[in-house]
Amino acid sequence: MDQATHNKIVSFIWGIADDVLRDLFKRGKYPDVILPMCVLRRMDAVLEPTKQAVLETKEMLDKAGITEQRAALAAAAGQSFYNTSKFTLRDLKSRGSQQQLLADFENYLDGFSQNVQDILENFKFRNQLPTLSKSDSLGTLINKFLDPEINLSPDPVLHSDGTIRQPAMDNHAMGTVFEELVRKFNEDNNEEAGEHWTPRDAVRLMANLIFLPVADRIKSGAYLP
Repeated sequence: MDQATHNKIVSFIWGIADDVLRDLFKRGKYPDVILPMCVLRRMDAVLEPTKQAVLETKEMLDKAGITEQRAALAAAAGQSFYNTSKFTLRDLKSRGSQQQLLADFENYLDGFSQNVQDILENFKFRNQLPTLSKSDSLGTLINKFLDPEINLSPDPVLHSDGTIRQPAMDNHAMGTVFEELVRKFNEDNNEEAGEHWTPRDAVRLMANLIFLPVADRIKSGAYLP
């Protein structure tokens, strides 16, 4: 992903905070909504191609009375995480009422594997849902993250002629977008960014300072702590 695309995605997601969360949350609370939604949309996009396979595997396991399902579901998803809810974020774009949307969104969150549940718990994302729902903002937030102007998927979005309209986003690119959002939120809140993340340039410099002087003496192999 080139720098222009990176900047566009960061700016777009940054703009969602002001578009949707203004007057609902203090600016210092914006990251509590935007950062977990970023992660959710990324995982949702990664899991979309194997969604049906996961649902079919879940049904088969339930019918067979198999309780330890994690390995089989992860294999069906092709990832180390999965979601057994019948919903994707795209399925939640239109609901008749905010109450129904909130119930379906919570069902969607509950469908994630335990490793994702731990992430959501650390974000305390569910604590923000009542405010989003009461203000009729949850649907707007979901729609913003599904906007065709940005692509958080590992697969490219193509034009009808097969040319690329939106480039794919690999894990490294997604990480840099997330880090930039963290940096911007921390600066906006007058916090020290270094307390929350270490810039990649600093990580690279520290690694070089440690390893380059002894690189010719390091033997190939696995090193355990």
